[in-house]
Order: sequence, then C-alpha cells, then structure tokens
Amino acid sequence: MSKLIINADINKGTINRNLYSHFAEHLGRCIYEGIWVGHDSPIPNTEGMRNDVIEALRALQIPVLRWPGGCFADAYLWKDGVGPYEQRKKVVNVHWGGVVENNHFGTHEFLRFCELIDTEPYIAGNVGSGTVREMAEWVEYITFEGESPMTEWRKANGREKPWSLKYFGIGNENWGCGGNMRPEYYSDLYRHYSSYVRNYGDNQIFKIACGPNTADYNWTEVLMREAGHLMDGLSLHYYTTQTDEWNNKGPSTGFDEQLWFQTFKQTLRMDEFIERHDAIMSKYDPEKKVALIVDEWGTWYDVEPGTNPGFLYQQNTLRDALVAAVNLNIFHKHNDRVQMANIAQLVNVLQAVILTEGNRMLLTPTYHIFDMFKVHQGAERVDMALDSPRYEMHGESIEQISASASVDAEGTMHISLCNLHHADSAQLCCELRGTDAAVISGTILQASGLDAHNTFDEPEQVTPAEFRDFRQVDGSWLIKLPAASVVVLSVK
Repeated sequence: MSKLIINADINKGTINRNLYSHFAEHLGRCIYEGIWVGHDSPIPNTEGMRNDVIEALRALQIPVLRWPGGCFADAYLWKDGVGPYEQRKKVVNVHWGGVVENNHFGTHEFLRFCELIDTEPYIAGNVGSGTVREMAEWVEYITFEGESPMTEWRKANGREKPWSLKYFGIGNENWGCGGNMRPEYYSDLYRHYSSYVRNYGDNQIFKIACGPNTADYNWTEVLMREAGHLMDGLSLHYYTTQTDEWNNKGPSTGFDEQLWFQTFKQTLRMDEFIERHDAIMSKYDPEKKVALIVDEWGTWYDVEPGTNPGFLYQQNTLRDALVAAVNLNIFHKHNDRVQMANIAQLVNVLQAVILTEGNRMLLTPTYHIFDMFKVHQGAERVDMALDSPRYEMHGESIEQISASASVDAEGTMHISLCNLHHADSAQLCCELRGTDAAVISGTILQASGLDAHNTFDEPEQVTPAEFRDFRQVDGSWLIKLPAASVVVLSVK
C-alpha cells in the first residue's frame, strides 16, 4: 500500500495563482475561429469574440493570458494591428501555415478579451525582427496616460484611458525561431531592449527574459550572469512528447500502453529541468527574486490527419488530462521559484482546454483538470511525504502516484492525486498530521479507454464525477485510486 503523510501545520509557501495561466498565439485556429469570429458573425459574440469561449474561460478563473506568441511574436509588428479594420495590413504568417493574417485581432482586441474573461494580459514583445523603438512605443501606447503621439493615437483608435499591463516578455525563443541567437548576444539585447520597457505612472511592468529551451543550462547560466539583475522573470519552455523523435511525435489518439507510459516518463522530466535551472539561478539569485516562468508547456503530438500541419491541431484525451495534473503538482512543489506557467495553447492548438468547430464548442479533459485544480490557486502549500509504488514497463519505471496538498483562505485543505498506471488501481493510506480535519468530499476524472476524449457529437465522454472511495481507518484515510485517474479531495 502507498503512503501519503501530510503535515498540515507546516506551511511551504503560497502557490502563485499564476501557475494556472494560459497562452494564445496567432497559430492555426486559436485566435481566428477559436476566439475571434468578427462583429458580423452569426456565432453569438461580444465585440467579435465568441460568447461561449468567454463564458467557459471565465469559469476557469484564468490568472494571466500570454499573447501574441510564440514564434509569431518575433515577427509581429503591433502597429499593423491597430486602427480601423479596413486599413490594417494583411501579412503572411510565416511561422504557422503561411496563411494570411488580416490583423483584425490586435492590441485593442486582445486587451478587451482579457477584460471579458477577467485575466491579466502578458504581452511578448518582438526582439527578433522588431526595433527598440517599436517595443518602447507599444508599452507607451498601452500604459501612458499623459500627452504623446502614442496616447493620442490610442485615443483616436477608441481607447481614452490606458490599460494596466503587468507582464511583458522581451522576446520569445530567441535561441530558435526568435533569431537563432547565442546567449551572450541575447543577453546584451535583453539589457538594451528592456531598458526601454518603461513604467508609466502607477503601471509597474514585470519584465520576463527569454530563458532556455528544455535542458539548455548554459543559456540560463549566461543570462543570469549577464542580465539577471535586470529581470523579474526568466522563461522556460518544455513540451511533452511521447517519442524522442521531434519529427515523429506519435498520435494523439490510438496510442498503445507503451506510448502512454513513455508520455509520463517524458512529462515527469519537468521536475528535473526546474530543479537544475533553479540551482543555476540560485548561484546568482539566492533570494529567488527572479521568477522562473514556464510560459510554454504541454503535450505536442502529430497533427490530426487531414488538418493543416502548420495549425498544430490535436485531439485531447484522458492522457492529456493526467499530464496537466502531474505538471501542476510539479509546479506546486517548486512554488518558491516557479511563479507562472502558461499551458499551450488556449483553443484549437496543441493541449487546448477548448475546441471549436463552426458554432460548436467543447471542453477538453484538460479543461476539467484546470477546473478541478483551481482550488489550489493562491492557497498555501503544506508539507507532505509520499511513498509511491513504481510503475514499470519494459525495464523502465516511474512513480505511479503524483500528489500535492494546499490549504485555502477558508481553511479547507485540497489534495490532488494522480494514478498514472494504465491498468492498476492504487491503495493509498493518507495520514493527516497537525490537524483534526476529515475528508468531506472528492471529485474524480476518469474514463473508459486510455484515449477517451470528447467530440462535438459526444462532448461529455470525459467529465468529472463525484468520488467517494475513501474511508477512515485507525486515524488514517484509505483512498482507492482507479487506474488512469485524477482525484481532488476536500478536507475540512
């Protein structure tokens, strides 16, 4: 039997609610069709943005939304996306499918969308192909209240008062699609560009530097050494694949038990990457003033057959739900350094929480994990020790159970549990120390079939249900976790 000891009276710090943030790029059908349908669309909308998507996202209580990319960010010229629609330039989306971008969804639309879903905006600036002046004027256009050419232009375009903008990224993946730069070169560019991302009035910007790709520890070393004192956050990108071949990532459905196992073996590496990058950051920032921002993460498979390969459209299954839950538990564990995480992406792209097709919309299994886990947002993580059995396959093994626990402002403890095994249930003995609270309720996400997923014809194949398979015995709680399941318990 597995054992989980929770020391409810040992506080391990706040779980930043920004760990539950999201990412929306001008890629495939994420923005156009997924969010923006236009003012004249027969699909019910508010100022051109889908009402069904707005309603679903508001329910998730998304803290921060990152935009406009991704690789798109370092080719994006923000001035093309403001002003009357008929005057906005049409450009080619060179990174994603070579489609025409009409720029109808620009700065005003994004910031209005953030207002509609009640989230903080996070803008990624263009370092790869943009100028310092363009970046400086973008920040001025958005946040300055006084008199200047940018504020007069903003007012002429329909926005009298400035917006609040807290998070700003100085480039994206500048080691790759953002310019194929060396860390030494990007460090100098960061110092240069970030100097002109200024604070106007009461608006204080949290500056995020482009950090490493996965295990590029040298990038972190150089950035922290050369520019760490000038940044508030350093990004990290890591995508979970089910194979080691980037050009053959495997299918999102129809996979076998081996690929199921390999996916979790890969996703658990997030823990290692965070630990090692954190160790390097701590050499230069022992007080952990610079946050690690995991602003791109999630599963990445081969696209659905028959779809544009540049649109990165993939189905979302029970497996993706468990991947999301495991990563959120990992982010909780590192709450002293990791202060934001943005799953990729919001709608119709990669590990999306929402899929749309015409006027229809569905919630994916990953959506339900974010809904179940939102109880951890802003809660206090409590100390725990987990003795998990090993999940073995073909001579390899990983821990079968992933767990996290926190106490919210009302004093309710929530325990999130994942059983990664594709076939075996797990008996868990949970000992609660430092409290006389009792388990009062539970929610479970499970389904019949490892690749179970929601479709537009059957949108509720994978949905949460009440969980009651727990009982108190000799002062401990015995919990039976079904195979391939996620459970969230409430303790009061």
